[in-house]
Amino acid sequence: MTPPEKKPPAGEKADVAATVKPGEATTPAAVAAQATSETALEAAAQNTAGGHTGPMPLPVIGVREGMFGARGSGDTSGYGGLVGAVALPGPSERPYGGWFDEVVDVLAEVLDESGTGFAAAVESVVVDRGELTLNVAREHLVEVAQVLRDDQDLRFELSMGVSGVHYPHQTGRELHAVYHLVSVTHGRRLRLEVTAPDDDPHIPSTVGVYPANDWHERETWDFFGIVFDGHPSLARIEMPDDWPGHPQRKDYPLGGIPVEYKGATVPPPDQRRSYS
Repeated sequence: MTPPEKKPPAGEKADVAATVKPGEATTPAAVAAQATSETALEAAAQNTAGGHTGPMPLPVIGVREGMFGARGSGDTSGYGGLVGAVALPGPSERPYGGWFDEVVDVLAEVLDESGTGFAAAVESVVVDRGELTLNVAREHLVEVAQVLRDDQDLRFELSMGVSGVHYPHQTGRELHAVYHLVSVTHGRRLRLEVTAPDDDPHIPSTVGVYPANDWHERETWDFFGIVFDGHPSLARIEMPDDWPGHPQRKDYPLGGIPVEYKGATVPPPDQRRSYS
């Protein structure tokens, strides 16, 4: 007969090891890693809630340890024990404030009338640090950009380009393409953000809407490996044509060569003390 499971006394916090599920590693390192993750999640909740009183989804994409991420050496600063989560801002609730509500309302009206639907095209609306970001489904990116450019109440006629971001621990959404749009007519700025997984890094090209994005999409493909479907001539713009991989991804090896300086040899970056 299996003895009943012991429960911690009322008012006491359960031991971390007791939270390990059957079949999981129970080594001290595994238990410590789990405790670190739980601590990081709590830190993220405190740092990103922003006074929100209800439940708030926290897109935690990683855990950062220490002040500068240095490992493998003694830490005398006192910051080495810091543990925090790398978390993206969660969806915002209405009212967004200022002209943000007006822009979202107009965009929603046009997309609903077209049959696409705002809920299908825009995954979330984020207002953070006084900036408006629309997280857009990649299959509807071109239509959203077209509406933002052409509607008389929106008129975001200028794109400042395309930037890439790589979050290797954000499973299924590792690659991000970020577009900064400006309305010269109304004096407004907003950001579009589109994601794609590592195993299917395809995002529609916006060159047909914003022709100046031609060069920016080529650069983002070159450095991050995002394939912009429909681009007129997607090719490398910085690296040689036969360069392997995409060097601005976070999992790309630093490489390098040793450098001799005043009789000493400085090792290449990938052999020095590791920083995250």
